[in-house]
Amino acid sequence: MTTFAARRRRNLLIMVCFGLPGIVIYQAYTLSLNQGSFLSGWFLFTLMVALALYNARKKLSFLPVLSSSFWLQFHIYVGILCVGLFALHIGWRVPGGVLGGILTLLFFIVAGSGIVGLVLSRSIPARLTTRSEEVIFERIPGYMMQLREQVRQLVEEARTVTDTTESGDTLSDFYTRRLVAFFHQPKNFWWHLLQSNRPRYTLLKELEALDRYLNNEEKIMALALIDIIGAKDDLDYQYAHQAILKYWLFIHIPMTYSLLIFALAHGMLAHAYGGGI
Repeated sequence: MTTFAARRRRNLLIMVCFGLPGIVIYQAYTLSLNQGSFLSGWFLFTLMVALALYNARKKLSFLPVLSSSFWLQFHIYVGILCVGLFALHIGWRVPGGVLGGILTLLFFIVAGSGIVGLVLSRSIPARLTTRSEEVIFERIPGYMMQLREQVRQLVEEARTVTDTTESGDTLSDFYTRRLVAFFHQPKNFWWHLLQSNRPRYTLLKELEALDRYLNNEEKIMALALIDIIGAKDDLDYQYAHQAILKYWLFIHIPMTYSLLIFALAHGMLAHAYGGGI
């Protein structure tokens, strides 16, 4: 079986084998007094359309049109090739004009978000295995609701066993002050992406500080509460990483289609007025 490193070297070699002859052909075409920008522009547009088809392939996964891993590798390396071709097309400078500026901005947003997506797809799956079991993203709200109900029942039980001659509803007050918001929705999104447990430890330390105010029955309930807080924090960790892995596409895909529309308009205008970029 081909290793990941070997496959990467092979794909890079294929990209170079296609890219270098393309540069030579482009330079020869330009030196022959033809407008090379037309050639590079339409070739670049064709490659971008091919890259956009990857999203359609993912939605139509039942079609036997090569494997998903092939399409992913194609998407990555052709995307890298497009970056070099785009730089060649604009002459290694930011083009003038409103349309040229919009196209350049859109291209860098699409390319940049693609690089971010590649990094996320390589790093996040490994992170998800370090905290509890991986949970299906769509089921996370349901699990959070179950934990929220467990905490509510635990606090209600604590109220019934509280010794009114001592400190009063200590756990109930802590729940109202710190846990209602914590269990209401996913929390500490950016802390989890930074791999920091600081909010979790802060919350648990506050709970541990209440130990001297609790009777024996409440202490047992506080231990159960610690476990539930940990479970909720693990779900927040899963939510943060899976959400960022899904939601970056809401930037990458719409910007890709916007780029194709503006690129097509640019090509038509370029041919209509007989000029390059």
